[in-house]
Amino acid sequence: MRRLIVNADDFGLTPGVNRAIVEAHRNGIVTSSTLMATGAAFDDAAKDASSLPDLAIGCHVLLVDAKPVLQPEVVSDLIEPSSSSHFRETLGSFARQTISGKISSEQIEAETIAQIRKLQSANIGVSHIDSHKHTHILPQVLRPLLRAAKACNVKAVRNPFGPLRISLLSGHLELWRQYGKVSLLKWLAGWFNSEVSKAGMATPDGTIGIVTTGFLTQDLLNRMLETLPEGTWELVCHPGYNDADLDKVKTRLRSSRAAELEILTSDETRQLLAKNQIDLINYRDLG
Repeated sequence: MRRLIVNADDFGLTPGVNRAIVEAHRNGIVTSSTLMATGAAFDDAAKDASSLPDLAIGCHVLLVDAKPVLQPEVVSDLIEPSSSSHFRETLGSFARQTISGKISSEQIEAETIAQIRKLQSANIGVSHIDSHKHTHILPQVLRPLLRAAKACNVKAVRNPFGPLRISLLSGHLELWRQYGKVSLLKWLAGWFNSEVSKAGMATPDGTIGIVTTGFLTQDLLNRMLETLPEGTWELVCHPGYNDADLDKVKTRLRSSRAAELEILTSDETRQLLAKNQIDLINYRDLG
């Protein structure tokens, strides 16, 4: 049996991203999405979520490249030293400080709880958590995130590890750099599953789509679906509209968002899922 959760990240980033996620759910294969508690279009996304009972909504935990929900002085370890109100902009800077023990796990836990509860206060039943730039791949981040999820009665978390198939990269030289980064961290997968199991949380067998983020094509998705192993997996995606609002956001994902929306709503994608007997589920089914 093969089951697939199709999760659209960045709900709440811009109105155009919100609109695309709604379309990809109503007219395509998106079954879950994760909402950014401090996204500029949070209110718009929360309103959309209330009208989509079959779309599972999780919390896209923000610890980099964003503002905190809590007052900056309460999470001072997370704040960029040259800023008075923003997290560090890059994953590399955040990871170095976290691994060296300079960021309090208590502050990570407190901020995560605040973000989850902001969603819950908007009458959103939070089905799961994941993290912006996959920061919870780090042990120093995963543990406080799991504690925060349990404190808020959230029962599932993204598994950021997955099958790494070199054959997938054939003809796509632009993917090798991302493949190298992901493969270097693969050794953490066993530890991740152990920690999640000890916490009593649910998680898929892994993810597909992280290596192809920003470069997804219909051909790449077809290859991933045709070689999907048995089990329950998550496809990570980022549909959106490349509009004036997105121009104001610091992101490398621009034209790729519109391309993903087209792929996620294509007849070819639906036909391939049916052909390969892959059942679509959402994170509520998992939890």
